[in-house]
Amino acid sequence: MSLLQINHLNLAYPNSTEWVVEDLSLTLQPGERLGLVGESGSGKSTIGKAVLQMLPNGSSIQGELLFEGQDIARLTGDRLRKFRGETVALVFQDPMTRLNPLLTIGDHCIETLQAHEIGITRKQARARAHEVLEAVQIPADRWNQYPHEFSGGMRQRVAIALALILNPKLIIADEPTTSLDVTVAAEILTEIKRLCTERNMSLILISHDLAMVSETCDRIAVLSNGKLVELNTTDEIVNHPQHEYTQELLNSALYLQTGNTKKINQIKPKALLTLTNLKQYYDRKSNLITTLFSKDDRTIRAVDGINLTIHTNETLGLVGESGCGKSTLSKTILQLIKPTSGTVEFQGQNLGQLTHKRMQQQRRDIQMIFQDPSACLNPRMTVGESIADPLLIHNMATAITAKPQVEALLHRVGLEPKTYLDRYPSQLSGGQQQRVAIARALITQPKLIICDEPVSMLDATVRTQVLDLMQDLKEEFELTYLFITHDLWVARFFCDRIAVMYHGKIIEIDQASVIFDHPQHIYTQTLLGAAPMIHRSA
Repeated sequence: MSLLQINHLNLAYPNSTEWVVEDLSLTLQPGERLGLVGESGSGKSTIGKAVLQMLPNGSSIQGELLFEGQDIARLTGDRLRKFRGETVALVFQDPMTRLNPLLTIGDHCIETLQAHEIGITRKQARARAHEVLEAVQIPADRWNQYPHEFSGGMRQRVAIALALILNPKLIIADEPTTSLDVTVAAEILTEIKRLCTERNMSLILISHDLAMVSETCDRIAVLSNGKLVELNTTDEIVNHPQHEYTQELLNSALYLQTGNTKKINQIKPKALLTLTNLKQYYDRKSNLITTLFSKDDRTIRAVDGINLTIHTNETLGLVGESGCGKSTLSKTILQLIKPTSGTVEFQGQNLGQLTHKRMQQQRRDIQMIFQDPSACLNPRMTVGESIADPLLIHNMATAITAKPQVEALLHRVGLEPKTYLDRYPSQLSGGQQQRVAIARALITQPKLIICDEPVSMLDATVRTQVLDLMQDLKEEFELTYLFITHDLWVARFFCDRIAVMYHGKIIEIDQASVIFDHPQHIYTQTLLGAAPMIHRSA
């Protein structure tokens, strides 16, 4: 008997006459790993939510969803609660919105176990939780910390641990490694594959990363505009794609792997940004007894003596594992947090000596593209208002004169102004939100853009389009990028130089081609070895 069977499924959100998923039929066997790939808005995440009955009230559902022959739609109350978690677990794309900010990581684990396993003691739950957290590389000394004290990647590891802790029959993983560095992503996916084999557990892996899916899954289902356009074994999808969209998706992924022939590396010797012995230290919280008697160093050296120069019109890639200090470094450059010591000079000016007002003015020339667009776009502002906002803040335009600039930039990032100008962030897919965030950062034509995982949530086709766009804008306006990413293929494709960061330090920096072809540090070699690739038959 199939573990999961979907028959002629149609799905639509409330107050919509358009099917998000249309006439979908597929089966999943016990222990099988199935990848769902496709562009943003293709219906991948909607399918996962439908299996768990997590679609908004008022959604239209037609067709059958059967789990071990039972109709999922008939599950209610305690049966539905047990189904979610014990039978099927979901790993969300954005862990911060799913973790309770008032609970420690340890409390999250214990609460989950005690809610589903009546009679389990706190001691037993703690032992089980430690095993699972160790599997996803969360150290025991972080048991009493809260979600906001973790990096995005470490929060995602916690979310994965919470999905694994009840030993479900099926895990639905929705972009589970988006915010993880390649080494941890590879280890977690290896662990999930091991669990699938040992426990006969199935996996539905939802992702835009075709390379990662091809290394993890037995079969791949390709979705486009809510329809299943191709379903086959991984080997057949990679080597003999039949549908035009599958071929386009594969070519886009291979385009990143083979490098960017359009990239023009004409770096001027003029320094734009200079970091000198930059440090950002934090004291790890501890109780009074620990403070008095522990001999351990409780200092977190998030940024530990960085010396770095970025030149005008250069794209410098910053890569490293989650929690290594990449995002902290970017916030320190922007003076969002003041450094413990060291200096940040932009165009020869020490930013640490500027008044608050002067620093606000300076941010017209230094913009940032964040990793999570849903967290940085105002939900009450339309797309047009969000993009125009920086122009109004810096008195570069009025609401009337800003509109044509906004429309032109929307068009350039692949969003038709007539369709998207008056929409709100909640009406956009994750990939569409990120394109709006990119347009918002570019609107003031800054000299330096700090990009913190700006394309991590985009499918392969849109990702290459956005990267090509950013490259064109760089050449046109002499932009400079500090490009933070855990995707090494994106770094190779887009960046002139790559700096590898490890435990708050830059351990290796060189031209992108040199880093990939002749890595010197053992950690750099480990990163490159873990990067997922599409392997095609000769």
